[in-house]
Amino acid sequence: MTARPPVLALKDVRLADGPRPLFEGVDLALEPGLRACLVGRNGAGKSTLLRLLAGRLAPDAGERTIQPAARVSLVAQESDVAGETLAAYASSGGAARHEAEAALAAFGLDPARGAEGLSGGEARRAALARAFAERPDVLLLDEPTNHLDIFAIETLEAMLAAARCAALVVSHDRAFLTRIAQRCFWLEDRRIWKLDRGFAAFDAWSAKIAADQAESLRRLNKAIERETYWFYRSITAQRTRNEGRARELAAMREKKSALMRDQRRGATLAAEAGDASGQRVAEARGLAKSFGGRTLITGFSTRIRRGDRLAIVGPNGAGKTTLVKLLLGEIAPDAGEVKLGTSLEVAHVDQARADLSGAMTLWEALATGGGDQVMVRGRPRHVAGYARDFLFQDSQLRQPVASLSGGERNRLLLARTLARTANLLVLDEPTNDLDMDTLDLLEAALGDYDGTLILVSHDRDFIDRLATSTIALDGAGRAVETPGGWSDFVRQNPGFFDAVRGQPPKASASTAPPPAPRPRTPAKLSFKDERRLKELEAAMPNLSDEIVALEARLGDAGLYSRDPAAFELATRRLAATRDELSRAEEDWLELEARREALAKGA
Repeated sequence: MTARPPVLALKDVRLADGPRPLFEGVDLALEPGLRACLVGRNGAGKSTLLRLLAGRLAPDAGERTIQPAARVSLVAQESDVAGETLAAYASSGGAARHEAEAALAAFGLDPARGAEGLSGGEARRAALARAFAERPDVLLLDEPTNHLDIFAIETLEAMLAAARCAALVVSHDRAFLTRIAQRCFWLEDRRIWKLDRGFAAFDAWSAKIAADQAESLRRLNKAIERETYWFYRSITAQRTRNEGRARELAAMREKKSALMRDQRRGATLAAEAGDASGQRVAEARGLAKSFGGRTLITGFSTRIRRGDRLAIVGPNGAGKTTLVKLLLGEIAPDAGEVKLGTSLEVAHVDQARADLSGAMTLWEALATGGGDQVMVRGRPRHVAGYARDFLFQDSQLRQPVASLSGGERNRLLLARTLARTANLLVLDEPTNDLDMDTLDLLEAALGDYDGTLILVSHDRDFIDRLATSTIALDGAGRAVETPGGWSDFVRQNPGFFDAVRGQPPKASASTAPPPAPRPRTPAKLSFKDERRLKELEAAMPNLSDEIVALEARLGDAGLYSRDPAAFELATRRLAATRDELSRAEEDWLELEARREALAKGA
């Protein structure tokens, strides 16, 4: 089978940030319909690479190629949502109004709503809806799951699966990537490594590459040792030493320096519980809480014991943070009671990062008492050394917090929190903006933590790895607790989130009414549908041939200079024909599936 030509590609691309090279010899190609992921460490340049692909940034060397008239949509980490209404915003990039409204509705947003005052999750959903409504040929998504709840992520997964465009996604969400990615691009050592398999194979593959590079460094070290001995100590060398040999040794040392510079360095994360709390951390009985006339929690009881790892899940706005505050005694319930255990020392990572002032420097954020020391779990550390544990450079210590990226601010907040001894650790959306290496280290640190953990998160994989029990809120007042993580909860509570997902609730066997007689199902398509199916089967080859001819015409490099009007007409006709073919294929697939279903039921 002949490989399809890429709709968008980079060839031998190089880019530097001042004196620091970001990419060297990057090759990356996206074929039509491909769903790929781009992974790498924070600061490796993933967002910059997406901007290069989108044409918003020019490389220092190499080339970017794109098929004529191909459309690219980029959803950046921070989206500026503006307009009179969400429908106006979602259609402002050229999308048809009905497409914009349908995409907004798919993400649970009212198209008539104003674009001001959106939460982070609502702004992200609006930006995604706009991108899908534009029906691009290439869709570039930068950390699209940040601020989304699990159900919005599931919607995104379904829309990506149904989309016909090429898609490249930057994300740290392993469960999300496992579901959507068909190919993996790994940005490491300033180059792209490619895996033509899904994300489930990524960890073993990348570990093999890292092991091979470590072995290369070991062999190079041995070679340098032999060469250095020969050059400086051998009697023969003293007589025959020459400039060529000296240059060879210098080149080997330079190669070693480059390899060591690119060695993967992770943050050093650890959490310490300090003095043990009582066996009972918190006990809640019959909790109820409402805000603004809306019931968030009603009749909920739980018991948290020392060493438990409790995950709290649910849609945005369901009351997860409210439940945490109730369990910690920070707010009073409308009904019920909470009894806290003894000797509790609480450390809290807030998803809003409200504990960080943008005006303070990184140094001031860590050394809160002034001076150059930070108390790390009861022991003094120099602020620069502790900052390096969390991958901060010395040059960043005097930078304001406002200048840090989202991932850096999250690491800074973790550094402040984990410096304390606490036997109850509360993490509210701790995975936002963190790369996979840091997530793995955070997971390991929490796995070794002797205290009690309360985790609010939308990261299904992270919850499955850590949680001993999961409390789910449906946003309508119900709260249910199940042993295990997210997957365990879904398996043991089928239908709990049907209303959130927009599905009718499942009736139980005891309360369900007797089934109505099934109407007689026709055994074949109607005459109208059969005629439409034949029309589509005749039209699709003609449309495909027209697209090939138009692409060939636009491939003529001199067409625009000879006849700009003809170039513009061909470009518009190509876009229209592609849309017409896409709609025809969708209609054909729907009718064909219906015909097969009728035939099976006959």
